[in-house]
Amino acid sequence: MSYVRGDDRGQVALLPAAIEDYVAAAAPVRVIDAFVVGLDMACLGFGRAVPASTGRPPYDPRDLLKLYIWGYFNEVRSSRRLERECGRNVEAMWLLRRLRPDFKTIADFRRDNGSAIVGACRAFVLLCRDTGLFSARLVALDGSKFRAVASPKKVVGRQEIAEEAARLDRGISTYLAGLDAADAADPDDAPGAVPAAIMVLQTRWAELSRLAAKLDDEGLVAIVEGEEDARRMGIGKRPKPPSYNVQTAVDAGSGLIVHHEVTCEATDSRMLHPIAKATKDSLDLTELTVVADAGYSSGVQAQACEADAIVPCVPANRSVNNQGGGTLFDRSVFTYEPASDSYRCPAGQALRRRQIMRRDACVLYAASDCSDCALKRQCTTAERRLITRSLYEDALERMNGRATPDMMRKRRCAAEHPFGTIKRMMAGGRFLTRNLKGTRTEMALSIIAYNMLRSINIKAKAA
Repeated sequence: MSYVRGDDRGQVALLPAAIEDYVAAAAPVRVIDAFVVGLDMACLGFGRAVPASTGRPPYDPRDLLKLYIWGYFNEVRSSRRLERECGRNVEAMWLLRRLRPDFKTIADFRRDNGSAIVGACRAFVLLCRDTGLFSARLVALDGSKFRAVASPKKVVGRQEIAEEAARLDRGISTYLAGLDAADAADPDDAPGAVPAAIMVLQTRWAELSRLAAKLDDEGLVAIVEGEEDARRMGIGKRPKPPSYNVQTAVDAGSGLIVHHEVTCEATDSRMLHPIAKATKDSLDLTELTVVADAGYSSGVQAQACEADAIVPCVPANRSVNNQGGGTLFDRSVFTYEPASDSYRCPAGQALRRRQIMRRDACVLYAASDCSDCALKRQCTTAERRLITRSLYEDALERMNGRATPDMMRKRRCAAEHPFGTIKRMMAGGRFLTRNLKGTRTEMALSIIAYNMLRSINIKAKAA
């Protein structure tokens, strides 16, 4: 018995004569082609949407957009890899009708049409809404960290900048002293490489001064050299790498991403209202219900949502009393009495309002005297017990009350899956482009690819 053998490489084969026959009728690449053909490229702001009457003919931006969406759909994001696929992948040949743009043309298209690509992403979301793929009755918010291009070694703080600036000062002084000594020994000698070296050091010193000034102006602790929009993000004991916080709003019914944003926020605590409001506005809704995890817990954000006809469902992230080894009374055992604006402790004593702490957006309440209280050892190690209450406590309580176990289950089922799929498409969740302009373009392409994949699956199940 022999092995299964392939055809002879020298055998003449009758391949399909038409490019159309290379792609199956139900292939996802046909969805990409149909969607991009229907876009108004000029209205979205794509460059060269209308070809010039003179000069060398450019590539149609529709073809380059198709290529990028197909690439992100198939986990091919590099412009050089896309160039290679145009010459060997039958789907790419069909999509571009055997055009083979070079990698520079492909990369320039993504760089120069960032806002237009983001607009194309929104256009696909609206298309899905208009075709009835989702109703946005409930939207789940979530955030995830995506790695920046920059290495963790590029993160510098004030101390690193000061130390390197001191080294540069010493180097410049050494070179200048060497120049003075050389001039004294041979004043007619032409200057050599030393002035050029001084120029390099001075240029670097000026760059360090600019970075230090930016740290002061923006109140930052550290900055990423070469990618200043990135921030150190992450959890754990290891050094936090430069990253971006990608926010998504996912329709709980269909799993489609209805809105997204790439931000520099290290946490999600200030993102509830901005993302929910942007989602509501982009879909032109009169009201919206959103659900998110405890990372979005904020009384300020909750009240802002309610003021804009947004109903937030988020569990309150309360601070824990860790004094006394965590064995002391938690604030939950203290009862708030609205009539007197005070708290009642387990021993029946009142904690009166003392002051408003504007910076922390809370009110401080304190007991008058705890020295003779029989429960003091179970309550506090200080002279008297203190409790804080958020200025937006009522909104926070309402938001927390809506975060039922069933609601949080819906959030988990809707919000976690898209990030897993997108990070797989993006080689574990790392950008290829730098700063917010480039990363927002990349994320828009990834969201288009994910939503297309999801919508194809929804249609297949419905058939």
